[in-house]
Amino acid sequence: MSATELRTTTYRAAVVRTPGAPDAVEVVEVPLPEPGPGEARVRVAAASVNPVDLTTASGWFHERGLIDQPEHTGIGWDFAGTVAATGPDVDLAVGTRVAGLVTGFDRAVGTHAEYVLVPAVDLALVPDGLGLVEASTVPLNGLAAAQIVDLLGDAPAGGRLLVTGAAGAVGGYVTSLARDRGWHVTGLARTSDEEYVRGLGAEFTTAAEPGWDAVADCAGLQDEGLGLVRDGGRYVGVRPGGEPAAERGISVAAVSVQAEGARLAELLARTATGELPARVHAVVPLDRAADAYRSAGESGVRGRWVLTP
Repeated sequence: MSATELRTTTYRAAVVRTPGAPDAVEVVEVPLPEPGPGEARVRVAAASVNPVDLTTASGWFHERGLIDQPEHTGIGWDFAGTVAATGPDVDLAVGTRVAGLVTGFDRAVGTHAEYVLVPAVDLALVPDGLGLVEASTVPLNGLAAAQIVDLLGDAPAGGRLLVTGAAGAVGGYVTSLARDRGWHVTGLARTSDEEYVRGLGAEFTTAAEPGWDAVADCAGLQDEGLGLVRDGGRYVGVRPGGEPAAERGISVAAVSVQAEGARLAELLARTATGELPARVHAVVPLDRAADAYRSAGESGVRGRWVLTP
């Protein structure tokens, strides 16, 4: 721990105090936590803004009773930074570059902050050659995609997979990772995204016909996406608890992303080599978090807005 951190008792965090308000996101001072057994406190260098954060700020989760915070709600799921302090039974040196994921909606602070306290087992080392800004875009989207591919399972012989939203953050990772399980992948996206999707090694379409062995519905088409699956095929969505009703013998599932330190380490390593994409749209300071949230909600944005404390 540095001398500055020894004197510090609070840190800055972006939170939502009034969900749905035009300026719902604000930066406040919160108490600096001490790591307990198996925990690490990470000084955040970069944290990306994801659609789930925009949904939290809009009040959607509050309205459905999924968030009950008396003062404010923490925002931010993934991050990259350096280890600042550790609790007992943690074998990580101070200064180690790491990335990780914090899941769940109902919390007072998130990763859009100067520090984050996490189980050390959920952390992954950031390899040399990968910047912390780029690394911060990997945990949520990369792990969600990897776990979608787990739900899809191995492809049948000649299995054809359609990825909706293939140019998006999660869809781009699924498009790349599904080939590991033998799938012949086609990405559904806008015409302007054709070069990017084909660059991931997939076929491309702007208008898919029914009959696919499986659909990874990263665009959240729901019933429309299910309708593209052949009888007895597989559908995996991104809205846990809101999956379309199963029909025609189709297996239906939705990813509920979980932190996995070992899996994240693999994804970061493949990102460092350029095998997997790391897409940064813009980098802004934490003090401008509200501006980043407003801009991230604009249509047509590819890549992530990243906050740097």
